Amino acid sequence: MDIEIVRSRFLKHFDGQPGSVYASPGRINLIGEHTDYNGGFVFPGAIDKGMVAEIRLNGTDKVRAYSIDLKDYVEFGLNEEDAPRASWARYIFGVCREMIKRGAKLGGFNTAFAGDVPLGAGMSSSAALESTYAYALNDLFNCGIDKFELALIGQATEHNYVGVNCGIMDQFASLFGKEGSLMLLDCRSLEHKYYPFNPKGYKLVLLDTVVKHELASSAYNKRRQSCETAAAAIRKNHPEVEFLRDATMDMLNEVKAEITAEDYMRAEYVIGEVQRVMDVCAALEKGDYETVGARMYETHDGMSRLYEVSCEELDFLNDLAKKNGVTGSRVMGGGFGGCTINLVKDELYDAFIADAKEAYKAAYGRLPKVYDVVISDGARKLV
Repeated sequence: MDIEIVRSRFLKHFDGQPGSVYASPGRINLIGEHTDYNGGFVFPGAIDKGMVAEIRLNGTDKVRAYSIDLKDYVEFGLNEEDAPRASWARYIFGVCREMIKRGAKLGGFNTAFAGDVPLGAGMSSSAALESTYAYALNDLFNCGIDKFELALIGQATEHNYVGVNCGIMDQFASLFGKEGSLMLLDCRSLEHKYYPFNPKGYKLVLLDTVVKHELASSAYNKRRQSCETAAAAIRKNHPEVEFLRDATMDMLNEVKAEITAEDYMRAEYVIGEVQRVMDVCAALEKGDYETVGARMYETHDGMSRLYEVSCEELDFLNDLAKKNGVTGSRVMGGGFGGCTINLVKDELYDAFIADAKEAYKAAYGRLPKVYDVVISDGARKLV
């Protein structure tokens, strides 16, 4: 993201006085989808696209915020009853409120922000926005909150001010990202381990269906409810099962008659996905990208058939990847649109992208967007 654009708009809207500039990245997730709220493991990495915000304290108790991308200006106070109507401003307001709940002494500030994380593409633009402001306000007001708690602040913002019952992965990846590394994150304990990810001879590329998904939709929360219902049924026989991450297929089969067919399918997917993340860890340690790719295809199949969060366009791109000999491909993010993530051998890359564009346009009348992925650092101060 070009910080000069952010700087020029900030100066224009806020009387020519510069502030400090902060950035946080979006993320990809190699594998481990819909496992985070099931207490499981995920495998994200921060990317070279994100949010950039300029912020200057204004000595009042009001926040004056300008969204450069939406060309929208909002002003709000820091009390619970001051919640802004604009959905984008609720992210900033929510971060402020969650910090205040934890004892932070915040005041008013002027801010302008913009991003190059595509909205609705599954790269978590909302977490990038939350992480930018959590990191920046912690720094500017000397709150002394650690990065683990900043991630939880972003997650609580989604829960309490946006209405999305999300897991912790997106905010964690945005804050803890490290250039050239993916992270294995245990979403229950928040223990994490960095795995070097520089696949020689392969590229990671996202193909965006340009179908927008709305994670706040009831579909996401409904699937979470299914998982919790299945885990509760298993827990009656196995008290040690706190989340589906603790369950086995044998345990699930014991309660098959007690839960709906839909709840069973959702749980079957999650239990399989937790194992696939472990398989990918083992494969990466050996540099075995063929196994990584095979597990990615299995994840797509599970998300399409069992979790039912794919869509026609995503399945089309996944089938096309298979036909082109792509090593691994799957829907990435919550689903219902967004991107496929593809692990492609260098020598197949050009032909795959050309075929994907041509075939997708013929089928759907528009081109998919193509994003090459570079694994980058997490939240930071730029200026």
